[in-house]
Amino acid sequence: MSRERVSFSEGKRWVVGSIGSAAALAEARPTAVPTACDLLEIRLDALAAGGTAVDRAAWAHLADVPLLFTARRRDEGGAGDLDATTRAELLRQALRDAAVMDVELASTAEMEGILQKIPDAGIPWVASFHDFERLPADEVLAAAAKRARDAGAAVFKLAARIHGPDDLARLARFQASDPGLPLAVMGMGPLAPVSRLLCAQYGSALNYGYLGETPTAPGQWDCATLKRAIGMLDKIG
Repeated sequence: MSRERVSFSEGKRWVVGSIGSAAALAEARPTAVPTACDLLEIRLDALAAGGTAVDRAAWAHLADVPLLFTARRRDEGGAGDLDATTRAELLRQALRDAAVMDVELASTAEMEGILQKIPDAGIPWVASFHDFERLPADEVLAAAAKRARDAGAAVFKLAARIHGPDDLARLARFQASDPGLPLAVMGMGPLAPVSRLLCAQYGSALNYGYLGETPTAPGQWDCATLKRAIGMLDKIG
């Protein structure tokens, strides 16, 4: 399968369509996906259904679409309860088809092996950080971004639940900061939709919506609507 190279050094705001089920992946049409998103995220933890293998044929019909693979740990929203060895093996199986990969910042030590293989294959990786309860303190966010940069990540992704306008403003300020690598920042919860558009306006490198019928995080836009909305920012900015 051919793989389009992805670079985060040019300041592009990539719209990611996240797929959280085998049914949604099977229904994704290769002619329609590029108009809905720039990257397609495939959640290997959902496809594996607790096992240690995935069938690469599941995404073979999307050969011309840049793919971002994730094998999420349970405490950061993953399906099932896959240990680090299993998640690393799932990523390894998808390596030849990946344009980008995502590994949680909290998993970098225990998944060191796959994190050596990913850059060797010329693939950028995203260090992700999720908090489904609250937006961590500013110093926690700054320290997490530094850890991501020092680990060699191409992007630091932050997704946190926000509870009011103060959180929304703090989220935007973090997106506008410069920790030494591109940021992809988004809120979860009732204020998530406005937070995702606001952070995109401040330059979020990756902007996630869902493809299919079911969001993969609280408060997601569907990716086609999000892509149109972000496109409008350029027209009115």
